Amino acid sequence: MKAKKLFFFFFCLIAVTQAAAQFDSPGGSIPLGLGSGGRIGTSDTTNQSFEKRDRFEDSITIYYKYFDSTITRSFDSSINDFFIRYPLPWTYIDLGNFGNAARNLVFTPLLKAGFDAGFHAYDIYQFTYQNTKFFQSTRPYSETAYLLGSRGEQLIDLLHTQNRGANFNFTFNYRIINSQGSYQNQNTNHSNLRIATQYQSNNKRYNNQLIFINNRLRSSENGGVKDPKKLDSLSLNNTFEADTRLGGNTLTYRAIFSSEIGTGTTYFDTRFLMRQTYDLGQKDSIVNDSNVVRLFYPRIRFQHTFSIENTKYKFQDQNPEYDLYRLYYNYAATKDTILFEDKWLQLTNDFSIISFPEKNNLNQFFKASTGLENIKGSFEYADTLINNVYISGEYRNRTRNKLWDIEAFGKFYITGPYAGNYNFLASLKKSLENNKGSLLLGLQNVNRTPSFIFQNSTSSYPIFSDKAFNNENTIRALAQLDIPSLDLKLEANYYIISNYLYFKDFFLPEQESTLFNLLQVNAQKKFSLAKHWNWYSELYIQQAAGSPPVNMPFALTRNRIAFEGVFFTNLNLSTGIELRYYLPYKGDNYSPLTGQFMYQDTVQISNRPDINLFLHFRIKSFKGFIRAEGLNSINEKDGFAFTKFNFTAPNYGARGFWFRLGIWWSFVN
Repeated sequence: MKAKKLFFFFFCLIAVTQAAAQFDSPGGSIPLGLGSGGRIGTSDTTNQSFEKRDRFEDSITIYYKYFDSTITRSFDSSINDFFIRYPLPWTYIDLGNFGNAARNLVFTPLLKAGFDAGFHAYDIYQFTYQNTKFFQSTRPYSETAYLLGSRGEQLIDLLHTQNRGANFNFTFNYRIINSQGSYQNQNTNHSNLRIATQYQSNNKRYNNQLIFINNRLRSSENGGVKDPKKLDSLSLNNTFEADTRLGGNTLTYRAIFSSEIGTGTTYFDTRFLMRQTYDLGQKDSIVNDSNVVRLFYPRIRFQHTFSIENTKYKFQDQNPEYDLYRLYYNYAATKDTILFEDKWLQLTNDFSIISFPEKNNLNQFFKASTGLENIKGSFEYADTLINNVYISGEYRNRTRNKLWDIEAFGKFYITGPYAGNYNFLASLKKSLENNKGSLLLGLQNVNRTPSFIFQNSTSSYPIFSDKAFNNENTIRALAQLDIPSLDLKLEANYYIISNYLYFKDFFLPEQESTLFNLLQVNAQKKFSLAKHWNWYSELYIQQAAGSPPVNMPFALTRNRIAFEGVFFTNLNLSTGIELRYYLPYKGDNYSPLTGQFMYQDTVQISNRPDINLFLHFRIKSFKGFIRAEGLNSINEKDGFAFTKFNFTAPNYGARGFWFRLGIWWSFVN
């Protein structure tokens, strides 16, 4: 029955896509912002592999901008880096299974002023406003991705976008992550849905953008294995035999649409945003032969952004083993079912006036805004109401000669419980001589009230602290150097942090009152070793002064040696070996009951390098990825079985040998 439902879902999606294509006008309208002939104003078609002269075949001109960005982007058709398409970046580690709680090995403090609920262990799996793409396309475009891994791991990602004339575009994006995992009670089932539309009136004065997002993240929590020393001596090398701290008596469901989580975390997130603008400006026209192209240059823009966000954070254990909670977490359960749940409803109204000093440069503008936030929290025993008012200002300018990019932004909370919170940033980007690259310098300062879960006022989660924490303040200085001709990127971040907030135990938040600083340097370089042979190297070095409560490896590196080239006319190939390694360090532990990574300074994480073999290829718009991962887990003392496991956190074993087969296929309708 479930197979029939899955087949019916794909059939409906294909039918809708084809029906939409049938109603498209034969000639296709030129999207907004495109030049003569519907082509982007550049001769570089590196990332536009679909482009041909015959528009009745697979010819398409498509580009996109991220929400609240003015930078036009095209698709990346490269195949050498699998993690461009994999939801988890290579610098992240999870708790042993695709979809489990994950964190970045690169130090990344929370730089967000104003309200924050405090649950971020699953952020990387969410659709957000910031990573929403708004497309313009001359023809309907669809993309299908399917990834199959060991132990029933699956990823399905569907994208469809099309223009209905020059004035309206809609985009549909749906993703499923489902994996049983290698250990007991770590199965995951995430689903993400996003619908985005944009509309511009015929007179080009009115614009409307809509975003609807629904994230459902479900992950079982096993608390790690009881005895990590036994992992390399299991009978039949089956890690499912290893006893785990939580959920060992819970059945595992492998159905792709199953949402059964007996012991674990469930996060629901539904968001809706509507942005409307109305422009005042001047009309113009261009006469080209017998055609007249009507133009409009906005000079003053009135903007209103309305958003509503409904979020739920829940941990539950339907059949708790009380002795295990007392033994491992010193927590005495008093009910038949353990349940913690926080619910938040947030409404935001933002009003802005934007001025464009130069009519021919919409990348230069001044923006002044004010906003009202109405927030309601619902908990087990009480509710809370929060009302904030903020003001903000912004200036952006990409000069007409494209040599300078300037950005300055400030947001300040003036009334409400979060009064005094602010976020200020400024950056300056300069193109180097003869367009050889670019240099960017930036500075940011964020002053923020502790996330709500630290405050322990009404949260349903067991946070045991009666301290009143001060605002956390972070200063970040940034420098980036990008030289494409040398295939070189350099970046440096310098942080100065006071009143740093963290968890020091499973339920105990703490604040570091001593100011500390941290330097982080990143280098990326491509080396050409020989014909068809390339070496891609990435390195992070990060060091904090003193002994702050921050867990991070001093050095983190990834290296790929690949045989690459174009063969048999259409076969783009990249195959080789990939290695990731980070120096031993005392990695963060994880509290499944509160969903928080926490500082610990007793257990040293010392791993072998992660070693993967890969075969990636592209034939026109079809991309294939074949990967053999976790080769580092081979155990020469155990008959060369894959039983020498790395660890991502204390008691949390990583995957052993793992096979993945993935396809990414794009269609022009």
